[in-house]
Amino acid sequence: MTTQATHATQAVGVDIGGTGIKGALVDLEAGTLLSERVKVATPTGAEPDDVLTAVQTVLDTLGVTDADIPLGVAFPAIVKHGRTLSAANVADTWIGFEAEKFFEDGLGREIHFANDADVAGVAEAQYGAARGVEGLVLLTTLGTGIGTALLHDGILIPNSELGHLQRANESTDFERWAAYSAVEREQLSWHEWAKRLQRYYSHLEFVLNPDLFIVGGGVSKHSEHFLPLLDLQTPIVPAVHRNNAGIIGAAALALAHDEASVPAESADDLVAETD
Repeated sequence: MTTQATHATQAVGVDIGGTGIKGALVDLEAGTLLSERVKVATPTGAEPDDVLTAVQTVLDTLGVTDADIPLGVAFPAIVKHGRTLSAANVADTWIGFEAEKFFEDGLGREIHFANDADVAGVAEAQYGAARGVEGLVLLTTLGTGIGTALLHDGILIPNSELGHLQRANESTDFERWAAYSAVEREQLSWHEWAKRLQRYYSHLEFVLNPDLFIVGGGVSKHSEHFLPLLDLQTPIVPAVHRNNAGIIGAAALALAHDEASVPAESADDLVAETD
């Protein structure tokens, strides 16, 4: 792969989701993709060995074989000290799993491993809708589930799992009821879905009183169909980087934690200790 960027200002980001695994080479000065985005389906069952094979396929397709280029991997789980502590949309095998070491051993290189919504939050803080915003910003990713990232004055507060807030007197949490997967599963209209989102964001607004909501995930590219239907006190906007935020944020955190030189205004200034 040929690029004019130097290793000090680029990194690879891989975003593992419940239905797809995406990756690209990222310019961390501009916050843009330097390569085409490569996507493969998340293997059925999402067991560790199968996911590792899919990630290797993404890297091989990108042609990124230089281990000197930092690699960040985003994953849909609570991540502490490189260990995955939950498994909402992947196999239960991941619970309590030494995931970061597993990927490093399997890929034969060092990586930085973090929660998928958290890295999307870093991307929006560095290059997107949360850039320069003071106070509390809450990013939500609406997809297979609901991921959340909390940012205060641009600093990430890692491992929030606000999609799993329980609904009063109901057996299912907000994620099961209001994620975009519910639209597909129950064939909801935009208006029907917006009523569910209204309850979810109103609850978040009451509990946290944020200064800004940011909506990410693939459905954010259709935000004009549902965001105007919401009635909130808090401003709510689509993510600037839409479904690429996970890739860009994973790359940003990988570069910030790499031993190589880091560009000015690096993600190192944007994140509390993520593990």
